[in-house]
Amino acid sequence: MNQISRYLLRNLSVATVFVTAGLSAAIWLTQSLRLVELVVEGGAPFWIFLQLAVLTLPTFLAVVLPLGLLASVLFTYNRLTMDSELVVMRAAGMGPLALAKPALVLAGIVTLICYVLTIHIGPAAQRELVRLRYAAQSDYSAVLLREGTFNDVGEGLTVYVRERHGGELSDLLIHDARKPDLLTTVVAESGQLVTGNGTPQVVVYNGTQMTFSPETGRQDWLEFSRYTVDLQVLRRQIGDRQPDPRERSLWDLIQLSANPQDAAAAGRLRAELHSRLANPLLALAFTVIALAALLPGEFSRRGQVRRIGLAAVLALLLQSAVLGLSNLVGKIPALVPLLYATALLPVIGGLWYMKHWRRMRHRYGRQRPVAATEG
Repeated sequence: MNQISRYLLRNLSVATVFVTAGLSAAIWLTQSLRLVELVVEGGAPFWIFLQLAVLTLPTFLAVVLPLGLLASVLFTYNRLTMDSELVVMRAAGMGPLALAKPALVLAGIVTLICYVLTIHIGPAAQRELVRLRYAAQSDYSAVLLREGTFNDVGEGLTVYVRERHGGELSDLLIHDARKPDLLTTVVAESGQLVTGNGTPQVVVYNGTQMTFSPETGRQDWLEFSRYTVDLQVLRRQIGDRQPDPRERSLWDLIQLSANPQDAAAAGRLRAELHSRLANPLLALAFTVIALAALLPGEFSRRGQVRRIGLAAVLALLLQSAVLGLSNLVGKIPALVPLLYATALLPVIGGLWYMKHWRRMRHRYGRQRPVAATEG
């Protein structure tokens, strides 16, 4: 690269970093609000919240980066035009493609980063996010017992606590109907939340256990000074769940037909696969759209608001089209080539236009003196 290209690349890189950071911060804050409940009401420590919040970043960073690149290209080249710097560069013999080279290099780097995020970092972060969330809910869900209300902590298990101070409970009522043939009710003066063998438990003191069998009508009473109630229902298991498509590795998505259990979700897995491969191409497409809107044609100090608006609308339409096709390929596999064509055609068309715009202007429109528009 010559000195001018390095100058352009440096300006574009700085703008991309700042715009992406701003967009990411805004989205990250909205995503993190969904995790606050786990800390405020669930009793999980703040460091778990920070881990969960950090793990959400890769899930949307691959979407934010192309948008940040689009905004930085539009801002940088428009500012250079308003300062007449691009006019000087063009007068020095640099055509649209030469001026676009730094942006295309940056777009290639961003595309590679997006592929790393969507193929490797994103799925790994999503798997860790799900694991950590389930672990946090399992370890701290027992403290979700709210005082003064009947808490349905599982199917057939209801717990009432009059007062709670941390893990200390007073005036408890526990109704266990998990076994339809034997209903159990425990009333106790006090209790304590503990974890035994990795299982949430409530140790109650000075109370009565009442059991009732609906089949025989027999009712038994038992007074105790200490009794342990197992709350295994609070420990959420993730071993038997089917991994979400966002958690799958690229190889798992490619080999989706080899697993019979994934037959029902084959469409979603196919859509996720091609979405990961097609979405990073938007970084190149957005960049070329912005360059094709600003670089060819005559420069004007009166502003390029119309061109910037056109580039933004085209980028929005392209993003919508790729997103829609990514969902449709799960139902209609024949649309896969159209998905990649939609992402790549703006790149090919934009580069071709920047190379031949002079010939097109002479053929389809009247040439106006450059000085008339630069004054």
